[in-house]
Amino acid sequence: MSLIDLIKANRSYRKFKATEPISPEQLKAFVGLTRFTPSSKNRQPLKYILVSGKEDADFVFSHLKWAWYLRDWEGPTERERPPAYLIMLLDKQLNDKADIDAGIAAQTILLAAAEQGLGGCIIRTVNRYELARYFNLSDQYEIVLVIALGVPDQEVIIEAMDAEGHVEYWQDDQGRHHVPKRSADALIYLVKP
Repeated sequence: MSLIDLIKANRSYRKFKATEPISPEQLKAFVGLTRFTPSSKNRQPLKYILVSGKEDADFVFSHLKWAWYLRDWEGPTERERPPAYLIMLLDKQLNDKADIDAGIAAQTILLAAAEQGLGGCIIRTVNRYELARYFNLSDQYEIVLVIALGVPDQEVIIEAMDAEGHVEYWQDDQGRHHVPKRSADALIYLVKP
């Protein structure tokens, strides 16, 4: 699959095949790819907690908020939950912020997952206190985000954004996830030939 195809295939999935596990080795391989991504001042301050066991995955799941715009949806059912997570941490001894590094690393992980027929979702609405306590994180580390990973069990449909610019995604009666996207022309502020 070409890079362009991977980018188009990579979606934010919120339903997975819970019975199809992801091994710690797969998670480690995804994290290993982030070694090759750019990092501000080459500080490389991101660290990861790899979660693939059911008990730990259930705990992580219970401290996430899924799909901000789907207010009445409580998230994936037990059979739709992701079997694995990567919890991205900022090592504050190495840098005091890493938002851009985090975005680059998360996208790299999701593209690698897509290449293997997997999918994921970057989640920032996280109960950081409870997760830090559960995983015994020292004050040196701050939870940046969580990446849910698994075999997708959801169709995601990209649609043209309406004239009013509504960004809210939604699910239809068949559980398909509809995501409005701006046109390429709408993203271009200025062209200077």
